[in-house]
This record gives sequence, structure tokens and C-alpha cells, in this order.
Amino acid sequence: MRFGPTSLDEAEGAVLANSQPAGGRRLKKGTVLGARDIAALKAEGFSEVLAARLDPDDMSEDAAAERLAQALVPDPERAGLRLGRAATGRVNIHAEAPGVVEVLADRIHALNAVDPMITVATVPEWQRVGPRSMVATVKIISYAVPSAALEAACHAGQGALRLRRVVHDTAKLIQTAVTEDESGDKGQAVTADRLERLGVSLGEKQVVPHRIDALAEAIRATDASAVLILTGSATSDARDVAPEALRAAGGEVTHFGMPVDPGNLLFYGRLGERPVIGLPGCARSPALNGADWVLERLLCGVELRPGDVARMGVGGLLKEIPVRGRLREA
Repeated sequence: MRFGPTSLDEAEGAVLANSQPAGGRRLKKGTVLGARDIAALKAEGFSEVLAARLDPDDMSEDAAAERLAQALVPDPERAGLRLGRAATGRVNIHAEAPGVVEVLADRIHALNAVDPMITVATVPEWQRVGPRSMVATVKIISYAVPSAALEAACHAGQGALRLRRVVHDTAKLIQTAVTEDESGDKGQAVTADRLERLGVSLGEKQVVPHRIDALAEAIRATDASAVLILTGSATSDARDVAPEALRAAGGEVTHFGMPVDPGNLLFYGRLGERPVIGLPGCARSPALNGADWVLERLLCGVELRPGDVARMGVGGLLKEIPVRGRLREA
């Protein structure tokens, strides 16, 4: 692509770089100049304009954006995503349902390294989204890019985006109480709001004594697709009441603890095919905490290994929750 001052005698088919008055109207930036446009510009006294002229091996901005979006999401229906219409070198990509966004970051990085005029911006990896939420935008910065560079970017970013939809659409919150006056109302209400964002329904409130046997019985009894536990006394060890209750119910504990604050005292595991999540006490607050990241992925059927949790530490220092019993700094 050649960009710069262009004689009107050579401007037919060029892309106008600045809006200009012409014959009682205004030619917008990005207009592909035709014979009528050029005549109107000459009538205004122009002899040249700032324009971009495409070379034979160039692809125009809209065509390039559309091609790249299709490479990122080759099968939109299967990926749970919708590709918008190309305009001004941009294609927006939206979610079709609640879920979390799987971003193959290495592919996006490789794509963005091909040519600075070819760009893709996405939400963070595993971001929770709702229907119609934008998950990425493709933007071709220049009016055209070389076809070879575009094809290299398409190859680098092939299939880099998809939505992981919710697969566990019912959940049960089992709370434990150390004393009889603990109602569990706040934990139930805040958890219901969290789950509603993903379209997951929460069963009726259940509070049991803070004992291994009582909690294990409640875990075994529920038929919800996912089990959440919120204890009246913080879980401070992998052999504490809640993890031991999951084992006693016939389940297994996959991991305890996470390098995210608030949210350190979380554990998760399985009971058969059902995820079981031991929520930290900070989950009684609606503020973002580490449990949100674990909960959202597991409800969407995303495998979560201990190594995945270990990598949450970078960016894991979240906003302090003032209602916590022990703050980071007094």
C-alpha cells in the first residue's frame, strides 16, 4: 500500500485519508474515490488529496478483518460466538450464551506479532461473559495490508477463541454453623447472585452443624450438578472439617489453597462427575475473590489442575474486602 499526497488525476480507486467537502456534501474518510468524487473535489479547487492506494497484493481493511475473524473462529456456532459485520477495518466478536472465554493466548500473541497493522484484542483468559458480551475485536489499522501478512496472521491465530458454556446448571450450597444462631442467609443470597450471572439455579438454603458426619451426609444427599460448601469456621488445613467431609462422602479433594487474595482458603474436588468447591469465607461478600475464578471455570466444565491454580498468583492480589475478619493491613 502506498500512502501520501495523491494527484486527483491518479486518485480513482484510492482511499481518502481525510474527510473533505465536495460538491455540497462531505466525502468521509475511508471513501474509495470514484470519478464523480474526483470531479467534485476538483470543483472545490483541490488538485490532490491525502490517500492510500492499494497494491495488487493488498487486501482492503474490511475484507482483511473479516478473513481474520473467520480464522479465529472457523465455526462460530460450535464455538458459541457470533462474528459481527466488518466496518472501518473492524469485526467485533460476541458471546452467544453465558460462559467463560477460552483464549489460546500463544496464538493471539503470535498473530499480533506478524504485522503491527493487524491486531486482535480479547478479554482476559477465562473471563466470565453473558449473552451478547464482546469477547474480542479484530482491527486492521491501515486501509489495507499485504495478503501474505494477513494469511500469516490467520495461520497463527487459527481457532484461538471459543466460549465454554455452562455444563453444570444446578448447584447446592451447604453451609455449616458453629453456633445455632448462624442463619446462612447472607451466604445463600450472595451465592445465588453469583450463580445467576451464569444462569445456574441454586437449591434451597441448607445449614448443618460444623461436623464431618453432618456435612458428609448433606453432600451425599444432594442431587445438584455442582456442590458448594461454605463453613462457619474457616477451612485452615487439607484435613479440616469440610475436606474430610467430602472424602467421607466418597469424593476426593483435588487441591487446597490458592495464591489469590482474597480467596486463599479454597479447596475443590469431585464427587463422581460433580465438582465440589469449598468456598472461602470471603465468598459471603459479592466482591471479586479467587473463588469466582475457580467456580466459573468448573461450572463451565473446564478442567482445573493444581498447576492452573498456581498460575493465578500473578494478578491474584485483588481488592481488599473490608468485612473480612483479618485484613492484610490493620
